Amino acid sequence: MKKLKERWNVKSNWQLTLIFIVFAITGFSSLQLAKPFLTLIGIPETFQPHWLYRVLRLVLIFPIYQVLLVLVGFLFGQFDFFWKFEKKMLERMKLGFIARFFDSKFKKEQ
Repeated sequence: MKKLKERWNVKSNWQLTLIFIVFAITGFSSLQLAKPFLTLIGIPETFQPHWLYRVLRLVLIFPIYQVLLVLVGFLFGQFDFFWKFEKKMLERMKLGFIARFFDSKFKKEQ
């Protein structure tokens, strides 16, 4: 735990516990939201070929997870940690322009 706290620059075990809770809630929620969202856009679970439905669901889980991670992190008072985490993840996937866009919008409002 000590190495993880140092790596993430986390000050207390309580903050680390909150971070783990946010990851758990976000992962579970993104899985649960993908299915009804696909149905909402007209792709039912009975869609054929079934493997394509599974691929679409997996592809959809990714953006849902990214948004929920920041939102749930905010609700648990860990917005700064998860926003930094999200920006780092987007940079690694060469999608850093998304984080820079939101950073620029947020800075203008302050």
